[in-house]
This record gives sequence, structure tokens and C-alpha cells, in this order.
Amino acid sequence: MRFILACLFATMSFAALAQEGGDATVPLPKPRPAELSSEPAVQLPRHRPAAPPAAAPDKPVEAPDTPAEALATPDPIGPPLPPGEHTAEPAEPTAPPRIYQTACPAVLLGKVEAKALPPIEDKLCGTQSPLSVTGVLANGRMVPISGGVETDCGIASALPAWIESVDSYLKARDNTEIAEVVVGTSYMCRNVNNGSGGNLSFHAFADALDVIGFKLADGRFVTVEQGWSDAQSSEGRLLRFAHDAACAHFTTVLGPEANALHRDHLHVDLGCHGKTCTARLCE
Repeated sequence: MRFILACLFATMSFAALAQEGGDATVPLPKPRPAELSSEPAVQLPRHRPAAPPAAAPDKPVEAPDTPAEALATPDPIGPPLPPGEHTAEPAEPTAPPRIYQTACPAVLLGKVEAKALPPIEDKLCGTQSPLSVTGVLANGRMVPISGGVETDCGIASALPAWIESVDSYLKARDNTEIAEVVVGTSYMCRNVNNGSGGNLSFHAFADALDVIGFKLADGRFVTVEQGWSDAQSSEGRLLRFAHDAACAHFTTVLGPEANALHRDHLHVDLGCHGKTCTARLCE
């Protein structure tokens, strides 16, 4: 009993001393080793990094320069579209339709000097494979055609043999030759005899040609309008030979004796006459 009382007295005395001496501390338990702790150990830096220098209070911080062009450039995406609207997708380019044209044997063989033209479509008139003929082969040389003619392969194919026969006549008769063939109307969308009604002329299909005359190598210019009237003159005989020779190469030949509308030219075409298209109209 005395031992128990002595222990209580000692405990009370130690507590009193702890209150009086404020600098007395109770030792804390030692920390657990890092390898036994469930939390990872934190490695502290040996030296504290230096803080960045502060900006001077009297100097404002400037923003980086921005080009004026960049500020003025519009947004490439553009403003947002209203709900339910969308931009149309660009259409894929389509190939142009194929143009079906035929080659002309007279051009391939070099009997005419010509180039192909685009198809002619003019109401009811036109042709699919027109040519611009600027010369015909006659007696080994290319005879020019004034201004060129806009015609089809049929007329282009018949021209060389006809012009060659006229050229041969001039060499044999007058010791000269054709320097140039002078033409009038070739393609023209019109009716027969320029009428307000009736059938379309073969000029409307580039299948007819009007020849005004011939320029000769000796300097003469023989025209139908001036030379036809005197049948006994050199010019009159030349024009009549040209008229008659044309009847062997074309299906229609009309001259001053056909009607007044042809007083100044020789009209030639390849129109169909008769049931088999073999008849010829030569006036």
C-alpha cells in the first residue's frame, strides 16, 4: 500500500514540474524508415532555384509585334453557316462531248489545200464536216482560191479535176494558165434563189459554189459578168469551156443562160437529180 501511494505522489510531482518549466519537451517517436513507409520518398532539391527577375515597375510589358497583314487577313473558314445550311461540293469537270467528223480523201491525197472546220449548225442549215479550201492541185501545182471557200468534202473532191481541165485548155489555146480561181458564195444559209420561201439551197449545206471568174498568168482577169456576152472572144470561149467542163464533174451547173440570177457567176453543186441521183442539170 505504501508503495502504491509513493508512485502516485511521484507522478503528481512530475506533472507539476512539467507545468512550471515551459521549456521541457516530450521526446517524439522516431520516424519510420523510408523503405518501410507505404508512401514514396520525396527527394528535395539541394539548392532552391533562383526566381526570374521582376519587370521594372516603370516599364510596361510589350506584346510581340503582329504584322498588319495578319490582322487584316480574313478567316479562311469564314463565318459559321446558319443551321440547316451547308456549302455545295465542287462539281467534277465533265469531259466535252465527242465531235464526230469524217476525213476527206481529197485532203489526205493532197489534191486540195484545206483545213477542217468545226461543225456548222444554223437552224436547218449546216454540215458536220466542213472544210476551208484555199487551193486545188492542177497540172502539178497548187492553184490558189481567192479568200478560200467554206464547203464540204464533195465539192472539195470535184474541184481539182475541173480546174485542171480549164487550166489545160488555157495552156493549149492561149499559152497561159490559171493564176487564181475567184469565187463568190460558198456556204450560206438561204433558200433557192434567195427566196423568202421554198426549198433550202445547196449553199445551205456547204454543197455548192459560185465561181465569178479566173485570174490568168498573163495578167488578164476574166469574169463571167463581162466575158460571157461575146461568145467569139477568147474570154467568152474560156468561160463556155469552163461551164461545159463543170457538167462532167458536178450534178448541177447554172450559168448566165439559166436565168438572170446567174448572169455574173457559174453555180456548181452536187444536188441529187433523178431517182438514182445520176441525172445532171446543166444550163
